[in-house]
Amino acid sequence: MKRTLHAAGALLVAGGLLATSACGGSSGKEAGGKTTVTVMTWESNATNQLIDKALAGFHDPGITVKRIDTPNGNYGDKLASLTQAKKLPDLFWCGNDTELQYTGQGLLTDWSEKLSGSADFTTGSFVPTAMKNWKTADGKIGGVPSLMNTYGIWYDIDAFKAAGIPVPAAGWTWDEMYAAADKLHKKGAKYGLVADAMTGLDAPFSLSLYSLSAGGAPFADSVNQPTEVTADATYTEGVGKLVAGIKSGAVAPPGYDISNQQSLFAAGQIPMLWSGQWLAAGFLTDKPKIKYGFAPLPQVGKAATLYDAVGICTPSYTQNADATFKVLKYLDSTVWTKVLPDSPVAVPAYTAAQDAYFDALGKAGLTTVASTVKADLDAPLTMGVRFTTQWASQSNDLITAYWPDILQGKKPLSDLQTMTDKINDVIKSNG
Repeated sequence: MKRTLHAAGALLVAGGLLATSACGGSSGKEAGGKTTVTVMTWESNATNQLIDKALAGFHDPGITVKRIDTPNGNYGDKLASLTQAKKLPDLFWCGNDTELQYTGQGLLTDWSEKLSGSADFTTGSFVPTAMKNWKTADGKIGGVPSLMNTYGIWYDIDAFKAAGIPVPAAGWTWDEMYAAADKLHKKGAKYGLVADAMTGLDAPFSLSLYSLSAGGAPFADSVNQPTEVTADATYTEGVGKLVAGIKSGAVAPPGYDISNQQSLFAAGQIPMLWSGQWLAAGFLTDKPKIKYGFAPLPQVGKAATLYDAVGICTPSYTQNADATFKVLKYLDSTVWTKVLPDSPVAVPAYTAAQDAYFDALGKAGLTTVASTVKADLDAPLTMGVRFTTQWASQSNDLITAYWPDILQGKKPLSDLQTMTDKINDVIKSNG
């Protein structure tokens, strides 16, 4: 399964682009009057086999479901190629930003009418933050959220014991996190904390959690329809603490190679790792020798967290929307209840399917993962992980130009204001 939107490319094995004439397309009617609904995922072979097994349980006398067997490759390029050729399958895995941008361009089927009301598969059946972020400004819903990423701190229990500090727990503070990272570093770890979420391209949004939790302003007032970005005094204070942590060696600096961070954590070489719940599925397979836990992100006052859901989209030219919606409903509800027990990678956005995920974690003994995911879902304050706008790359260029240098002390903290001023110019120029 796609672990995060921005990490998806790294999870897919390099390969050639998909031949659009061979793999895409809405199938429509077959001889005999049955409708074939096509499905394309970005999953691994192992997960696709579980999905196929689950889809075999879908029974409708007028519908055949056909999963398109796509070769490994860059999913984003594959999607762009199929979009250009108008060969998108009836249902395809999509990220939040793709769904919003494609819906805004009229490329997707709007499901808002089918999802209205109070039946068992309507907007009220999903985690509110996930569904809210999948609606365009004019209320259209071109795709349905399927799985949610939640975030926290993975920790090495024995490393904490050796350093004489308590393991992270719900309600712990940012100051406690930095103090623990410093002690772990001084105890011998190269870095006490590895947190690409605080040093990479999406980091300004992650640091919003500090200011939000302390009663300050978030970095952006919205990730979908932003009107302003802000670096107020509280936000700047949070960034200042991160700068100090990097300077002392407690926190890994910008540019740290995260390609093997999961295996390094499992080997006991990273005592604290800011990442997502999706690592749990890998740990069940790889079985690290260290004892580990997963704690909620730190806070100042109220709990604050990031929200991030992936989902399933449908092109506007699907030939049988009613049949496609039936399969979509089956995928988002029943399929996950059959797949997640064998691969508990993420919690479903469709709340009625969540028990399967938490039951799987319970059977595997991953109690801290379950409690942290539940804490994330209940957090009163949330922030999106990045802009989902079509001009997001312009903002990213400015973040790249300022954020790493600020964190490494090459530019002063006051340049946060310069960066936000320039991003606000981008927002204004894009209307």
